[in-house]
Amino acid sequence: MSFLADKIRNLYLDHHFQIYRKFPLVLLRGEGSLVYDDEDREYVDALAGIAVNSLGHCHPAVVKAISEQAARLIHISNLYYNAPQSSLAQLLAEISQFDRVYLCNSGLEASEAALKIVRRAASMSGRKGPVVSFSNCFHGRSIATIAMGPEKYRRGFGPMPDGYLQLPFNDTKALDKIPDEATAVFVECVQGEGGIIPAHADFLEKLAGICAKKNILLVADEIQCGMGRTGKFFAYEHFGLKPDLVTLAKGLGGGIPIGAVLAREKIAATLQPGDHGTTFGGNPLACAAALATLKVIMEEGLVEKARKSGEFLIGELRKISEGRPEVRDVRGMGLMIGVEFEQPCREIAIKMMQYGVLVSCTADRVIRILPPLIIRKREMEKITEAFKRIFLYETLTIT
Repeated sequence: MSFLADKIRNLYLDHHFQIYRKFPLVLLRGEGSLVYDDEDREYVDALAGIAVNSLGHCHPAVVKAISEQAARLIHISNLYYNAPQSSLAQLLAEISQFDRVYLCNSGLEASEAALKIVRRAASMSGRKGPVVSFSNCFHGRSIATIAMGPEKYRRGFGPMPDGYLQLPFNDTKALDKIPDEATAVFVECVQGEGGIIPAHADFLEKLAGICAKKNILLVADEIQCGMGRTGKFFAYEHFGLKPDLVTLAKGLGGGIPIGAVLAREKIAATLQPGDHGTTFGGNPLACAAALATLKVIMEEGLVEKARKSGEFLIGELRKISEGRPEVRDVRGMGLMIGVEFEQPCREIAIKMMQYGVLVSCTADRVIRILPPLIIRKREMEKITEAFKRIFLYETLTIT
């Protein structure tokens, strides 16, 4: 590690909250699907900022949109209209065929807004039942959203707010436990933090039927699996699901923080002026970046490209893993891929970094691969080559 890298690392260790388990790497620049460290070593970014950099790093269209907007107008608050916000709301409504769009700053804020919306709607109809979520889900790190999630995120932060019910994911029989008076159901069609676990078609089909029969609002969390990543613009499209609300973030802004909630007119109308809001959400800079990102995704056919690239990567990873007892599963949809190991896999992520590929370890045993939608074949081959080298040359005694 260089003198510059040491300085950056030590400043962080001296002053920042120690809440991230960082890899021993300092990154200084990026271009496309590649990033470079303090000694100008090149890496394939197969994590894309955790599904954020959908167009890779420093995409010319996004850089141009940010630069031009920054020179014109960065922030004015939501007390006034601005052109990028209006245009982004229109485009998202057209793409999704939803009626209304609420713009915020992150996936967490989108989840929180969705929670408030469904609870307001429930209060107006007299419903008093719980919000239902599923095991291994992840909807954010606020007190309300960790109350919906796994126990590991709740430890030491109690008491938790009540009004939540968690059921096993992909367990169709467990869906019978959804109360008639449930306020809403939150579901990820492909769980991200939970280990890249796609929902089963029969599970979602039954869930949709129950929600329709009992008049329960269905919220699709597309924060990580949306924006073309799975080979459809929204992951729920793979299953014919018709949610009442959708939460978005991560890949929406091409690297700039932005989140959104999509809703039908009747549901959106439950909130009136003063019921909810955000200071920074929908600011001109973030909206300009999101507009540029969406246009590139559509104009360059990146949703279909993600589908084809994902088929190639998953197929190659399955070939490499065949007959390897340490690999439990290779799964995913599009460019949302998980390789599950029999043992904890952080050491594998570190080895892949040493071989020039950046991935993460999620759910303790799953190597998560979320490259930019623009990734090229030679960069995908570098990912598979890193796996080959690990299996050929490394002793996987991982603890």
